[in-house]
Amino acid sequence: MINGLMMKCLCIVVLLVISQSCSFEKKNTTTSLDKEIEILTQKINEFNQAFNTADLEKLEQMVTENYLHTNGNSKPIRKETWLNYLKKRKRSLESGELKIENYQMTETEIEMYDDMAIVSTRISFISNNSGTEKEQEFRVTNIWVKEGNDWKRAGFHDYRIK
Repeated sequence: MINGLMMKCLCIVVLLVISQSCSFEKKNTTTSLDKEIEILTQKINEFNQAFNTADLEKLEQMVTENYLHTNGNSKPIRKETWLNYLKKRKRSLESGELKIENYQMTETEIEMYDDMAIVSTRISFISNNSGTEKEQEFRVTNIWVKEGNDWKRAGFHDYRIK
């Protein structure tokens, strides 16, 4: 009788220990995913800051070698062509011909897949180009991949919504 009761208690203890260890692993996995999303979000914010200031050196390091950039109104371009566009944009920013005001990224959704992430967001900004102010909004999708311990943007597509 005592052996049966002890066996039941032992089984209950074992089940509780297993249950707790499974719960602990799940919490660590969630925490790890949340941490990775936080790191990627910080990298995206760095990228946006570098884009706004036309920091070419930083941007060149933040995209993959086979980077593919597509705007809603043009065919896809590769890294070198995109960087050439950024050089022209930088000259316009430095001369004051182009000013970017009120740049905001909202409605951001991040879907993680191991060492890759799809980021969907809404970008709103006001630009002033040679005295002509224009308010614009875009729906944007980015593909980010992890190279080593660093996140890099591998693909971009936007569509003007305003």
